[in-house]
Amino acid sequence: MEIRRLDPDELVRHDGLVARRLMPWPLVNAPFDGSWCVVRPGAASGIHGHREHEVWVAVSGAAEIVTADGPVPFAAGDIVHFRPYEEHQVVNRSAVDFQFFAAWWDLEMAERYTARDEE
Repeated sequence: MEIRRLDPDELVRHDGLVARRLMPWPLVNAPFDGSWCVVRPGAASGIHGHREHEVWVAVSGAAEIVTADGPVPFAAGDIVHFRPYEEHQVVNRSAVDFQFFAAWWDLEMAERYTARDEE
């Protein structure tokens, strides 16, 4: 077992929020990647879509997810899935940090996982 502790000093500014990527992690061979994300009060990510499926797990605070369907509240304990190329954005209108974990995957990542697992 190996535990990675969250070190706020390791968070890197990316696309309107601060985050720490899960990979690389030499001990872990996974068919996905992920990131611990913090959206500061009044901040928002850029609107984006990508080829991977993506799941967000809201950990603390509250924010809004904005898609083509409009804004939707998203708070600690909620989980959302985005289909490939579905544009999305997270907006924190609150006075406290909003934290979530994002995980994403696609067929290419699964194939790399399988190849490494067979070694």
